[in-house]
Amino acid sequence: MIDNDKLKIIFKKNSELKTYNWNKFACKEEDAFRFKKEESDFMRSAFAVDRDRILYSGAYRRYHGKTQVFSFTNLFDEEMTNRNLHTTYVSQISRTIGKALGLNLELIEAIALGHDLGHSPFGHDGEVALSENCVKNGIDQFHHNIESLHIVDNISHQGEGLNLTFQVRDGIISHDGEVHNTQLKPDLNKTENDIKNYIDHKKNGEKFTWMPATMEGCVVRISDTIAYIGQDIEDAIRSKILKRDEIPKKCTKYLGNRNSLIIDTLVRSAIVNSYDQEYVAFDEETSHYLFELKKFNYQHIYTNKDVKKIKKIIFRSMKFLFQQYLDELTAKNKDSKIFTQFLDNKCDRYLQNHNDAEKVRDFIATMTDRYFNEEVKNYLLPGRFL
Repeated sequence: MIDNDKLKIIFKKNSELKTYNWNKFACKEEDAFRFKKEESDFMRSAFAVDRDRILYSGAYRRYHGKTQVFSFTNLFDEEMTNRNLHTTYVSQISRTIGKALGLNLELIEAIALGHDLGHSPFGHDGEVALSENCVKNGIDQFHHNIESLHIVDNISHQGEGLNLTFQVRDGIISHDGEVHNTQLKPDLNKTENDIKNYIDHKKNGEKFTWMPATMEGCVVRISDTIAYIGQDIEDAIRSKILKRDEIPKKCTKYLGNRNSLIIDTLVRSAIVNSYDQEYVAFDEETSHYLFELKKFNYQHIYTNKDVKKIKKIIFRSMKFLFQQYLDELTAKNKDSKIFTQFLDNKCDRYLQNHNDAEKVRDFIATMTDRYFNEEVKNYLLPGRFL
């Protein structure tokens, strides 16, 4: 059970401190470092600079057009959750937890806002479809967390990258809401070589134990799960593929039967069990019921026949569009959107360091659902505007 008396004591102590970033395990401003040295900004910390670079990037602006779970629903129901809303929720939840734990809120916010930049159109179905085409065309698997880092390092700013701090970059690639962890303990000795090693293993489809390098990264990772688990249920109910009374009673009795209650329970557990610790964690009971709810969501939402009925369309159209762009690169068709909307705006560094399949992967990964859909229609229905 969650100790609410302890929770009250924690917040009372925090109000008396009246300062943030007091936790001895917090990442301090002086710990921030970039590969390309820059003059410090006298108005903002290095992590605040990173947050703003992410916030004003093109990849961030495209969040609003990317599916969270239910593909195409935003075309007729704008209250359904998209990637932009999910990212906002992760940011809000992680800042609530981070503030209570005395961690670096600017680092937390930068990681939270950037963690899903590499998501392809059509959510995880789009991710799997894109990965399948990557492998078929001689490059490694596609994973959105790796692509998120790739975007801030090698695609944004005309291919020059955003030159973010190591701590933010690590937090972005180290989020993984699909893995169930009761406890997250940061790997404080992580290096750039560790990130490269992880990417190599992950792209080859190998299992790899992986923790963020900071407590702040751990908070964002656990908040990612808190943000989506109940919201996906609310969206499923709104879409009429699930009824509220179908949620397992054993879960609703402990966690609650609405997103707000589920978030409240999980946030309280994370704060109480992580306070003054060198890790971020749920208590075992909360973790157990969260895992049960994840299994329920997987069986009744993520693999639901009505949700997945367009999966074949996504896979067919992904294969078609991937091949179409490859053919146009080979033919050097400069009128193709892959040139006019992507490669023509990239620096020599990007153009020289990526082969054709990688360029197609990156172009498709940047697309919103609507843009992808319009491109497919433009090829298959070329005379529709005549």
